[in-house]
Amino acid sequence: MDFGRFGFSRIIDQRGGDIALALHARSRPASDRVVFVDIDQKSLEDMNDLAGSWPWPRSVHGEIIDAIERQHPRAIVFDVLFNEPDIYRPEHDAAFVDAVARNPNVWLAMSLNADGEGAWVSAMPAGAGARPAGAGVRDARVPLMLPLVVASRPEAMRGGLINFTPDSDGVGRHHSLWLERKGWRFPSLPAQVMASLGRPLPPQQRVLLNWRSSWRHVSFADVYLDSLRERPQRPRDEFRDRIVVIGTAAPGLLDLRVTPLSSTYPGAQVLATAIDNLDRGDWLRELPRSAMLPLVLALIGLVGLGFARQVTAGRLMAILIGATAVVLAGGWVLLGRGTFVPIFAALAYAWAFYIAGVGLAYLEERTKRLRTSQMFKRFLDPNVVSDLIERGEFDHRNTAQAREISVLFSDIRGFTSLSEVSTPEDVVALLNAYFSRQVDVIFAHSGTLDKFIGDAIMAFWGAPLEQPDHAVRAVNAALDMSVALETMRGQMDGLASTLEIGIGIHTGRAVVGFIGSSDRLDYTVIGDTVNLASRVEGLTKGIARVLVTQTTRDAAGDAFDWRDVGLYSVKGREEQVRLYEPLRKDDT
Repeated sequence: MDFGRFGFSRIIDQRGGDIALALHARSRPASDRVVFVDIDQKSLEDMNDLAGSWPWPRSVHGEIIDAIERQHPRAIVFDVLFNEPDIYRPEHDAAFVDAVARNPNVWLAMSLNADGEGAWVSAMPAGAGARPAGAGVRDARVPLMLPLVVASRPEAMRGGLINFTPDSDGVGRHHSLWLERKGWRFPSLPAQVMASLGRPLPPQQRVLLNWRSSWRHVSFADVYLDSLRERPQRPRDEFRDRIVVIGTAAPGLLDLRVTPLSSTYPGAQVLATAIDNLDRGDWLRELPRSAMLPLVLALIGLVGLGFARQVTAGRLMAILIGATAVVLAGGWVLLGRGTFVPIFAALAYAWAFYIAGVGLAYLEERTKRLRTSQMFKRFLDPNVVSDLIERGEFDHRNTAQAREISVLFSDIRGFTSLSEVSTPEDVVALLNAYFSRQVDVIFAHSGTLDKFIGDAIMAFWGAPLEQPDHAVRAVNAALDMSVALETMRGQMDGLASTLEIGIGIHTGRAVVGFIGSSDRLDYTVIGDTVNLASRVEGLTKGIARVLVTQTTRDAAGDAFDWRDVGLYSVKGREEQVRLYEPLRKDDT
């Protein structure tokens, strides 16, 4: 619908087209068929002593008509309205009328007002060019401003409309060959001139102007004053076989328009552009915006395909930049050949789709990262989690997998007896203080906290991070947890001074990942390795505070000294398990 009836993005094509038209205008030289005689600020100043302030006596315009006509121009076109007679200087009006009447190639400006009653069309002179728009059109009153200065000589009233017809955004890009009012069509001044010269006119009502950045123009005062000399100094053929447009460009005369080239473009040069385009037949042909729908779909499809195939944002941007360059180059080539293609809204849609896609992907990724961060911060040091997520080393979408890990279980000895002789508040406070210290130790050694099981702690190393030395880290953490307990016992009175713990570690393969329901997921490990670590912790009582299995001792190697505590039977296993107490080398 946007490229049909409603045109929401039309302004993008208009603004982008303005840039293209302005750039294209720079490549076009000044016209060799149209000369602009400029009533500029210089003319107002130079003519002041001779003709007074503006508006000048009409005889001045009659004299310049005769001066230019001696060089046999194809036409003289006035972009100046002569709609009101000068009641104070009628003799000057008469001189102007005589000049127009004796030179049939002089054309005067008319203007169709937006409101007002106006004159009957049937009473208008033939030179106004009014034509019925269809069959059965009745006579009507139309507010057409005629050059009434020449009303006494109907044959001199030759002209057409100079109405500026901007587009929907107020910028004039087109020239209307006629305007219609109450069933009657009134031709433009350029259309009237071209018809008199036998030039074919386009069938449509308006054409897109093919602008020039410069014009061959001369100052009105220079031409007029030179014509008064006994021996003129200007070239005698500068207007020969050319169309001469006489108009105002002086800022004080306020005939300035908004065009693709400037927001203060002389209205007379807009008229000259239309005359030049129609004379050459090189106005711009423009494709309708509806013809751009396939391009829009193709570009959006290209971006969508890139997202579907998970092409990176940077690479997809490079692809879209390349496609944009191709489209712009194609539009530029066609513009050079006389066809304007409204490609800019199509490109804007493609880029908007890309930006929206990248934005949504970013928000989705950010949401996933936050979710991952929230989930992993339950198990790992928050600073480590943030760093790892930024590096993209893991996220919650990772599936469960078998990994070689080291599992640690820690339990408080005699906790049930302690609970029976203490208030619930004291028990909770003790557990919170104990857990805080022990979790800090686990995080300090880059361990993953699995869960609290009553008064027990379960942690593991080797996942989600790849840790080749996971056994060493687990044993170091266990020894430091023992030290942290001793520190806590020395700093706190009451129940804390009697705390004792046991820690068991086993190394082996286990399944690691997010396990649970869609509503509740936990990052945990399952398997026989977990069970054996728990059993080893249960065997510590009366033997050592920290015990590890043979596989953990082998994985940790010479990082510690080991005290062999012998073979022990473990529930669920037929073979006995050899256990070791780790000792730091500097403690032996």
